[in-house]
Amino acid sequence: MDKKSISKVLDILGKTYEGARCALNFNSPYQLLISTILSAQCTDERVNKVTVELFKEYGTPEKMITLNVEELGDKIKSCGLYKNKSKNIFGATKDIIEKFNGQVPKTMEELTSLAGVGRKTANVVLSNAFGVPAIAVDTHVFRVSNRIGIGKGKNVDVVEKELMKNIPRELWSDAHHYIIWHGRKVCKARKPECENCPISLYCEFYKK
Repeated sequence: MDKKSISKVLDILGKTYEGARCALNFNSPYQLLISTILSAQCTDERVNKVTVELFKEYGTPEKMITLNVEELGDKIKSCGLYKNKSKNIFGATKDIIEKFNGQVPKTMEELTSLAGVGRKTANVVLSNAFGVPAIAVDTHVFRVSNRIGIGKGKNVDVVEKELMKNIPRELWSDAHHYIIWHGRKVCKARKPECENCPISLYCEFYKK
């Protein structure tokens, strides 16, 4: 897709999903980090239901660490993959307390040094908690970017690099939300609603 078409697509998506933001509820960078870990293969709605209770008592690293892995697992069970997630949350929390004085770090390198934190989770935190331009490639962003042709690749790292190259840096965070919402509302996994799509004229998938 050429630069002119990319600019047009971003303009249309921006008007269509104006005000789109992170669907996870949080009151601190730490809470967003935990919510994002929980969101793997789980809906944001389910995560928000779990965290509204979890964060009442355990919304800081110091309080979270008072739970053991099994106790935490019981509290997050309905998010799925709870054994693995509880280990990662416990490990990441321990690192935040011991290595970063109880504060969630603000760089990609430091964030991805935490247990269970990959580039996608780190980008969500950088963008939404710290206002750093970033593009988190989740399943929606991966699918929609490949379909439209705005960022093509066989894995999330390649798609992230393509999107960073094709989208102006100041639009990274907003574009990330636009693409996610487009994937949820229109460009769905099993049956994309091309007839209702505002960017179908520019879409490589539709043109085929």
